[in-house]
Amino acid sequence: GAVSTIAVKKGEAVKAGDVLLTIEAMKMETALHAPRDGTVTELLVTPGAQIDAKDLLVVLS
Repeated sequence: GAVSTIAVKKGEAVKAGDVLLTIEAMKMETALHAPRDGTVTELLVTPGAQIDAKDLLVVLS
């Protein structure tokens, strides 16, 4: 798949369930949600980046 959009910025506080980014795979878009409350400490992808299921995309603290 590929990263379509990134909805957060480094340093941004997020709540569990917030959308972090959107992935397009097989012509379908899927939102990636925050698993818990936290702060985005790293964004390891950019829009258009090709990703695999095992890739680390976002780091929360």
